[in-house]
Amino acid sequence: MTPTPGRIRVLVVDDSAVIRKIVTEALGADPTIEIVGIANNGQEAVAKVEALKPDAVTMDIEMPVMNGIDAVRAIRRSQSRLPIVMFSTLTERGASATLDALAAGASDYVTKPSNVGNFAESQKNIREQLIPKLKALTGTRRAAAGPAGAKPPAPVRAAVPPAQRRPRTGPFGVLAIGSSTGGPDALAQVLPLLPASLPVPVVVVQHMPPLFTRLLAQRLDVTCKLTVVEASEGELIVPGKIVIAPGGKHLVIKRSGTSVVGHLTEDPPENFCRPAVDVLFRSVAAVYGDRVLACVLTGMGRDGEKGAGVIRAGGGEVYAQDEATSVVWGMPGAVATAGQADKILPLQRIGPDIATALSRGPAPVGVGS
Repeated sequence: MTPTPGRIRVLVVDDSAVIRKIVTEALGADPTIEIVGIANNGQEAVAKVEALKPDAVTMDIEMPVMNGIDAVRAIRRSQSRLPIVMFSTLTERGASATLDALAAGASDYVTKPSNVGNFAESQKNIREQLIPKLKALTGTRRAAAGPAGAKPPAPVRAAVPPAQRRPRTGPFGVLAIGSSTGGPDALAQVLPLLPASLPVPVVVVQHMPPLFTRLLAQRLDVTCKLTVVEASEGELIVPGKIVIAPGGKHLVIKRSGTSVVGHLTEDPPENFCRPAVDVLFRSVAAVYGDRVLACVLTGMGRDGEKGAGVIRAGGGEVYAQDEATSVVWGMPGAVATAGQADKILPLQRIGPDIATALSRGPAPVGVGS
């Protein structure tokens, strides 16, 4: 098959003929996407990745011969950056398997059509969920590759230096983190580096559905020195704890007497997201003033950009993950190009730099600037 120049070449992997038909027709209707092959199981997928050299792969999880998680591990031995999007079911088993796939190196996931009998609705869901992710995940990689032997082009977006301020002398009071696509792996690399003696609480928004965030918190709790929990209504925001916003609800930090607590709301999504990073960032800025340290990790879209602006306007600081180590440089790129990033760091430096910045000593709980 001769590739069509400029199109995103996709390999579709699923043992269900019905799902393969839904996915291939939904993707094939987009003029920027070309289906270059299909595979019935993970073993076929590994072979076809080598033979067809696709730009991206959609991967089922439960398949005969070789499952999707093992296929991801096998592909990653030779293709470290190839975008692989998993199909997940909204069940505890499906969520757990999806997190296993992300830990194995999958780039992102979408929810599998639950009512395959409704062909049109299933295709609509695939178009709305999958196509934007494929375009975001392949954009940087394809642009960086360019023609054989050509020099990589300069980034389309350039980071803007933030406005200069006086060097900081006082301690921080909270660490707030926002992430999306690629976030679970980024969090798994950053959060375990924070010491048990961290003098401030940590609050996190990771774009994920309900159930997924609870399982993510449980997994991180095993590897982190700090306690990791999914937020519940009235959750105390205290040092020694990492609080993750639950899927489907915004996490808003508020004062309650001398304490700081987390409130959960079902207010409308912001940036098409609930939980939204902007909601969390605005609330921590309102409570902690100039003592907020925020970090925006890899993710699609622009969620966190406006909230980062609120934090910096209040005297806080914002770090952003760099483009080279981001799965998608959407969210951190938006912060950086808006001039709201005090530091732009590779993933491996974020944990140590945060730990150093937060080691200036404890600050009174719940007190603003």
